[in-house]
Amino acid sequence: MRTDNRKVKNTVVSIYFILIVFGILLLTVFNSLEFFVDSTFFVFLGLFIVLVLFHSIAGYFEYDSDGAKIIILNKGLILTEYINYRESKVEFTRSQLIGYKIKDYFLYKSLVVLIKTRDGKHVKERFNVTLLNRRKMRYVKQSLRKTLKENKKRKEG
Repeated sequence: MRTDNRKVKNTVVSIYFILIVFGILLLTVFNSLEFFVDSTFFVFLGLFIVLVLFHSIAGYFEYDSDGAKIIILNKGLILTEYINYRESKVEFTRSQLIGYKIKDYFLYKSLVVLIKTRDGKHVKERFNVTLLNRRKMRYVKQSLRKTLKENKKRKEG
């Protein structure tokens, strides 16, 4: 099964644009009206914090379990065609999956996958799934659950 959140990219780009235009608009208004001189710094600090939080939340997620391997990919949404930043990719066989957990914080959701490496060590990999809608998240859970069930059967039998 393949799933991703590519439809959300246009929305994310629009929100970035609105935040930047809002910042420029505030800058021109505060410079022309010297009425809010004391609070200008705090308004821009708040806008900067919102921009940083949104940047940490906005990410592309792709899950592919069609073949013999499971591939999970996370990367940024802005400028990914030009600069490959914030990319994390994991490719492992189905038998290497030990467990998974979805952590839901207030503004951030993450998928934690526990994988057994070839030398017997356990590795945790984290992926940002904040912008993945519920239906697609349900598909990812279902696929991972099915893989764990098959691994358990294989181990017992």
